Amino acid sequence: MKFQGYDNSFSLAGKTALITGGGAGIGRAIASLFYQKGANVVLVDLNPDIEKIGHKIAPDPQRLHTITADITQKDERDKAVRSSLEKFGTINVLVNNAGIVRLAPALVISETDWDLTLDINLRTAFFLSQQVGAQMIKQGGGKIISLASQAGVVALDRHVAYCASKAAIISMTKVLALEWGPQNIQVNAISPTVVLTELGKKAWAGEVGEAMKRKIPARRFAYPEEVAACALFLASDAAAMINGENLVIDGGYTIQ
Repeated sequence: MKFQGYDNSFSLAGKTALITGGGAGIGRAIASLFYQKGANVVLVDLNPDIEKIGHKIAPDPQRLHTITADITQKDERDKAVRSSLEKFGTINVLVNNAGIVRLAPALVISETDWDLTLDINLRTAFFLSQQVGAQMIKQGGGKIISLASQAGVVALDRHVAYCASKAAIISMTKVLALEWGPQNIQVNAISPTVVLTELGKKAWAGEVGEAMKRKIPARRFAYPEEVAACALFLASDAAAMINGENLVIDGGYTIQ
């Protein structure tokens, strides 16, 4: 594709973004920023209150669509994509944000926790990307952004399933970027350190958090808004030449 310049306000006006896990944490921050930048936002979440949450994020009902769905299930993914297209006609940006973590030493992690982690974090992200990617090819292009983690780059104690799932997201991102780049689809990943969502604050409170921050050159954790800012850049036309990359937001943790 020929470079045609870009809107340096990073506007997403006229574009539709489907965000999984959009009701809280990083997903909510991304949805809020995308809406502020003019995008129509589709929030897909297990939370039955996602419609109420959505109206706080995106007050204009013409630019908001909420879907309560378990996207580990094919029929639920089909419903989410079909419903989004019925509402807005296109999906220009997909953000694979939904994910879980189950902590356990490698010697004792259960098959149930392993399978659930890989199912939600990897399998679901791939098959939703596959489905939306096919639509983007028909449309002439699009952006796919998947939330990976610093745990996909370096080893973290008691994170074996999570590390495996996020490392796989990074590799998946590279393959999709290679295969779909000629169709004007840019596929990238974002790998944050600990992010101060409500869950993050609880999980990393006290000395465990202070010890972790001492390992980060920036000496702090990330905020959801900082991850959202990176997602906005990757979703914008300014990032049209960035494809197959993993943008690490970790204050320098993984450079050591």
